[in-house]
Amino acid sequence: IKVLSTIDSTVRSPRAPPLIYRRGKGPVQNYIKESGQGCGFEHLPPTIEMWADQLMALKDLHKSLRKLFLELVPWHTADPQDARESIRVQDLQFMVDTVLEEIENKEKNSQTPSLPTLFAIVSHFQKLFDVNSLNGVYPRMNEVYTKLGELTNTMRNLHELLELDSSVPPTVVVDTVGKLCDTINGNVTEQVQQLLGTQDIHSIINKLEEHECFFPPFQALIQELLCLLEISNLDDILPTVHKLK
Repeated sequence: IKVLSTIDSTVRSPRAPPLIYRRGKGPVQNYIKESGQGCGFEHLPPTIEMWADQLMALKDLHKSLRKLFLELVPWHTADPQDARESIRVQDLQFMVDTVLEEIENKEKNSQTPSLPTLFAIVSHFQKLFDVNSLNGVYPRMNEVYTKLGELTNTMRNLHELLELDSSVPPTVVVDTVGKLCDTINGNVTEQVQQLLGTQDIHSIINKLEEHECFFPPFQALIQELLCLLEISNLDDILPTVHKLK
């Protein structure tokens, strides 16, 4: 009777499903209850069997959810059921909520690329910069980054030296440098002409020919004087000659 009373108080609690308790009607059922037989729990064994089947099904459901969990959120390694032998509905609900939360965050952050997109980006980089293997991607990235930094600094310095706006494209910078080189080359030619005292190219040729004819004998004479006077410096030739007088 005490056990039946405990069961009765349990099934009457607000948390008990109404399916497991069905009170009988009529004087026969009242007599059975008063005599301690039945007590309105005729449907309890089938319900408990149904619950036992559902508890066994929870294990299969947990296996399926775990596979899905590891597939969708592999970075979540913690499994709430690992430390317990029994499986609770709360554990399965936790896994489902975690997956849903990750999906919602992914939808909010639409900028996160998918794995196929990342693979296509890496493949495109390999084609552009002639990288044969994945191991060579990072070194080539570093090389490209270094070269890009050098070119950026060079272009910035050229903009400043040429007094060009930073928005000027590289083609304009190259044209400006070319014009500056032409100007410098023109000035050098003019300076050479002024130095030689002529504006005529033929006169310049003639002067160079004269120099070629005059300089070798002059150089030989000087060398002989240095040997005769036993000196090694050109500035000492005149003082030594005056002493000989």
